[in-house]
Amino acid sequence: MSLHINDIDPAYTLGDVERRREEIIQKLEEAGITDMNKTLELPPVIQKIAVISSDTAAGFGDFISQMETNHYNFYFSIQLFRAAMQGDKTEKSVITALEEIYNSDIDYELVVIIRGGGAKTDLSYFDNFNIAANVAQFPIPVFSGIGHERDKSVTDMVAHSHLKTPTA
Repeated sequence: MSLHINDIDPAYTLGDVERRREEIIQKLEEAGITDMNKTLELPPVIQKIAVISSDTAAGFGDFISQMETNHYNFYFSIQLFRAAMQGDKTEKSVITALEEIYNSDIDYELVVIIRGGGAKTDLSYFDNFNIAANVAQFPIPVFSGIGHERDKSVTDMVAHSHLKTPTA
């Protein structure tokens, strides 16, 4: 016995994904936390940055390069907190990284979540209630660089600032 698939209706699957995403957004709004991180003030000079990313992500490499070669010659202290950026371990590893930053002896002034581009299904790991709720309520401003300009995850929506790419 064999099965041959001739066609797939992506609207069916995408419809379910979009419905789940809207439910997450509604749950965050009902909890009254969607704009909490956005209200945090940025310090006049940011120097201590905690980065949540994969150490092998191209977006992380781009970010480090941009920070090291900035045309103002500013020095930034950057610490990577490794996390899975796609797959089943994403939720737990990103939340663990946030907890490590919070419990650190270093007073970070900014948290940056870097994922970079990819397929919509790869980026969908950031359409996650628990990640978004943790980011929204985090006591340090969070910038997100997940995907590209056309991509906006739920995590991007609740972060202090969403940038179109990790490099931006």
